[in-house]
Amino acid sequence: MGCWSFGGGDYWGNTDQFEVNKVVSAAIDCGITYFDTAEVYNEGRSERSLGIALEGVSRDRVLIGSKISPSNCYPGMLSRHCEDSLLRLKTDYLDLYMIHWPLHAHAMCHFTSDENVITRPPVLNDVFGELVELKAAGKIRHIGVSNFGRKWMEKIPRGVNVSINQLPYNLLCRAIEIEILPYCTRSGTGVMTYMSLFQGILAGLYKTLEEVPSWQSRTRHFNSELSELSRHGEPGFEMETRRAIKEIVERCEDTGFSMAEIALSWIIANPDITCALVGARSEKKIMQNMKAAQIALPAELVKKLNRITQALKEKMGNHFDYFEGADKDRTN
Repeated sequence: MGCWSFGGGDYWGNTDQFEVNKVVSAAIDCGITYFDTAEVYNEGRSERSLGIALEGVSRDRVLIGSKISPSNCYPGMLSRHCEDSLLRLKTDYLDLYMIHWPLHAHAMCHFTSDENVITRPPVLNDVFGELVELKAAGKIRHIGVSNFGRKWMEKIPRGVNVSINQLPYNLLCRAIEIEILPYCTRSGTGVMTYMSLFQGILAGLYKTLEEVPSWQSRTRHFNSELSELSRHGEPGFEMETRRAIKEIVERCEDTGFSMAEIALSWIIANPDITCALVGARSEKKIMQNMKAAQIALPAELVKKLNRITQALKEKMGNHFDYFEGADKDRTN
């Protein structure tokens, strides 16, 4: 369960706590066990909202993961921010605590405007040293990272067990298959995917690419000149994206599955994927998502979906920061 929308904000609009409580309760009843948030989501309101929604739920029934911003990973500061997350979430420990993005300037500038922080990022060995201390103290149970490419994974100090790398992945965003997913599989690091429904595009919310709102059309799939919010500066891959979506829709018509069911089931069918995150803002959506989790796609359909989206994968290349151009890729 992705909890970014909890607590509301500019991106999501208002979110009612009563509805969040119902969604979380329905998720638990359906068998969802992992809830994912971050300190930066809605300025801490996501963590606070999730903490309220989980009040009264036995702690051993759920797994809670949160992420710390790279700009807050300095010695001492990291531990304080972990404590703040624990307070907002109303829990004594986190099952998973992740560094949200790699520790370099291209990532830092999205979390702070302080030039001293941007130009002097935390030292990676110090960061993992403090995370190991938090784990030894029982504040966190597993150490994770998010959006770490192979270069950054190889910098992780020897002896530190990183349980999860959280990465963007869906039928239209397959770049991790080229290098980082095989690397994580070989090294024994689990992979948790986000953007599973590509912000509604793979849930069939929009009939055409032109209907996709500016917030959702900021990725490298779209011509950067068509959205004032886009920052990747590239011409996009709209022809390949449009063709892939058209053929996915045709597979839906052939099989009777909804687009969301096919999209989620396709991710789950990949044996190298540990967990797929998906958000929901209603009990109805929870039920639909869980239905997808129970579908075993025929092997031949999985192969067809791979072929359908192969051209887009090859055109977009080994670059899974979908919001930035190659010169400012935050994952490398």
